[in-house]
Amino acid sequence: MSDTIAGLRRTIDSAGELQSVVRTMKAMAASSIGQYEQSVRSLADYARTVELGLGACFRTSEQGMSPVPANSLRSTQAKPRVIGAVVFGSDQGLVGQFNEVIVEYASKTLAQMQGTSKVWAVGERADARLADTGLPPIGLFSVPSSVKAITPLIGEILVAAEELRSQGDAVELHLFYNRPMSAVVYEPVHQQLLPLDENWQRRLATAPWPTDRQPEVMGNRTATLRTLIREYLFVSLFRACAESLASENASRLSAMQRAEKNIEELLEDLNGKFHRLRQSSIDEELFDVVSGFEALSEDANAN
Repeated sequence: MSDTIAGLRRTIDSAGELQSVVRTMKAMAASSIGQYEQSVRSLADYARTVELGLGACFRTSEQGMSPVPANSLRSTQAKPRVIGAVVFGSDQGLVGQFNEVIVEYASKTLAQMQGTSKVWAVGERADARLADTGLPPIGLFSVPSSVKAITPLIGEILVAAEELRSQGDAVELHLFYNRPMSAVVYEPVHQQLLPLDENWQRRLATAPWPTDRQPEVMGNRTATLRTLIREYLFVSLFRACAESLASENASRLSAMQRAEKNIEELLEDLNGKFHRLRQSSIDEELFDVVSGFEALSEDANAN
């Protein structure tokens, strides 16, 4: 009986230690969500500035100048032969269905597009899932561990896309990532980066200017436009990565909340068993004492 009680005590201690780990991971996930969401909010003003600059350039195009340069940034073909896709997943586990959701969404979306799909995975787990769905990635990027690590990843993605374009094919660039909806909820989204959407260009060109004085592009318009497009790509990739990381931690937070609830229920059950078993052991010991006392009393009376 004592061995069973000792075994339950060890199990309860192990569950308590696991509960402490889960609580720590939950706190870290909640903290990370705030970090990445704050980075996205901080980027909003800069993104707005870039869009205003692009709008000024596109506004000039509407007035008769040449549109976006017909080069690598914009394909003249209606249906490009190569569809480059970046799928943002995770390197670590304990994220629920995070990778499954985005990979399934990306594979279904790409299947509806005409052309040859070339996929890059961000995260080892997304890489494995893509291979299982018949879309083996042509490249793998590590998931950034902090906000500062996002910028180097963006450079790697742009270099890989440029290498694919340099092969002579007309290339589109698409992003697939999970976007947070709340502290523990997210949804998969798709964004086409290249070629630049004509409706999007027209919307920026016709958007009201924030001041009474109309904008004017100074200097070399083509060079200015190229620079603004590079910044637009940077902002879009940074936002996608940061929102994916926020969603990953939201999924981990949700998983840790479920784990914590399960551990609390397990501890409640184990503690109940422990107390019942301990009470049963005490009752047996008392019964033995009472039985021994009665036996001694009978012997004394007999003598």
